[in-house]
Formats: sequence, C-alpha cells, structure tokens
Amino acid sequence: MPNSPWSHMRRDGVADDVDFEIKGQELQFVEIELDPGESAVAEAGAMVWKDASIAMTTVFGDGSSSGSGGGLMGALLGAGKRLVTGESLFTTVFTHQGSGKARVAFASPTPGSILPLRLADLGGTLICQKDSFLAAAKGVQIGVAFQRRVMTGLFGGEGFVMQRLDGDGWVFVQMGGTVVKRELRAGEELHVDTGCLAAYTPSVDFDLVTVGGVRTMFTGGEGAFFARLRGPGTVWVQSLPFARLAGRMLQAAGGRGGNRGEGSVLGGFGDWVGGND
Repeated sequence: MPNSPWSHMRRDGVADDVDFEIKGQELQFVEIELDPGESAVAEAGAMVWKDASIAMTTVFGDGSSSGSGGGLMGALLGAGKRLVTGESLFTTVFTHQGSGKARVAFASPTPGSILPLRLADLGGTLICQKDSFLAAAKGVQIGVAFQRRVMTGLFGGEGFVMQRLDGDGWVFVQMGGTVVKRELRAGEELHVDTGCLAAYTPSVDFDLVTVGGVRTMFTGGEGAFFARLRGPGTVWVQSLPFARLAGRMLQAAGGRGGNRGEGSVLGGFGDWVGGND
C-alpha cells in the first residue's frame, strides 16, 4: 500500500491502533500518526523526525512486556532474542503525551520498500528476514525463528535465523528492491534464491532443494541450493537483498566480492554454496 492515504482500521487487541502513511519510492519512510497515549516502537536510529509532544523512551527488547507483568525477565528475554537475530539490545518507544494528533516518521536504511502488514490479517504471526523489522504499533512481539531442519540450518544462509513477529497490530518491515507477494495454494511450490526470501506466513513449509547437476552448481552462479516454499500460505520475495548490493559495491571498490550477508554458518564454503562468490 505505498503512497496510500492515511490508513486506519480499528480492531480490539493487544497492540496499539495507529494511523500511517508510506511516502517515497525507492527510499521510503513511514509516517505514523498517534492519538494521545498511543505508542509506536522502532529500531534504534530509525527515526527521521517527530512532533514535540511525542516522548522517546529506550527499552530492552521490543517493549511489549512493559506494563504487562513481564518484568525484568521478560525484557531480558526479548533483548536476548534480538541479539540472536543480529539486532541491537534496545528499541525505542515513541509515546504521544499531548493532545490531538501527533506524528513520527521512520526511514528504511536501504533502498527498497517498506511493507505495512497487520498481523491480525496473517493469523497473528509473520516470519521475515532477520533485519527486516523497522517499526510497529506497541504490543507487537519481536522474536526469533530457527529452521528445524539441519540441512536448511547449515546451507540456508539468511534463512537459518529469521525474525518472528507476533501480535495483532500493524508492523512495518523493510525489504530490498521491488517486493512481490505470492499466494501459494496447498502443495504449490516456489523456488527462491535464499537471499531473496523476504517473509512468509508460518503455514508455508520452508526447505532447501538443489539447483540441479554438478555443472550447474559450479558454473550457474546461483549457488547449490534454492529455498523451497510449499503452500498453503503467503510468501514475499525481494528483488535486491542488501547483502547482494553490498557485495557488488565491494567488488567495484576493489575489495573482496561476494554477498557476505547471504553466507551461511560454514563461512567461505557456505558463501560458495549460497552462490555468493
């Protein structure tokens, strides 16, 4: 829904209800409008600007346990999950403490798209690439999703550790390049480059398949495996993972090429397997 008018859908639940508008094309930002007492949570450093009546508070984890009895242990658990996905220990909560309407804006750090999704419409959970979370209505929980299959964990690249977003409110996830949404029927399969898999709903089965014969593995430039997504469910595919863009930039600068961010736990060998060298 990029460049849509202000969007607002009232629904009872845990997360705060927020209005928002996404602006821009390749370098987007999301502008969130808050009523008095409403809050939004965002990655540290994502804010572009805010109205003066919106107060900022830095919290451990995702802030979802604040005021809900989670206490210190809940906050530490949330922070630990964020460390596993490579994010900061902290997020920032923005709360409107004045009257009337107030706005705060958050920008994606990479070229691409900001995708607004209401978790209630997705069954309450979204699995996405580990650095995709940008902002959300307060109350959305940010966790971690591990791949259970050994081969997927070893060779899945960015798909080994992914973010898990739970709740019923709006989340804003950042994806590289152009984003395509695919609705998969039961049993329908889609093969995706492991770095280009942006997000999917939990009903989708995620595994790996080989790209073909030995010659294709060595000379095809696509690595040894594809991500295999089997329906039913929804899949979002991104055309330009930031790691791929960074690898090309390193090559142009004369450094060591390759999509370092799309590598696996096997290091350099994993980079070859993933088609990143």
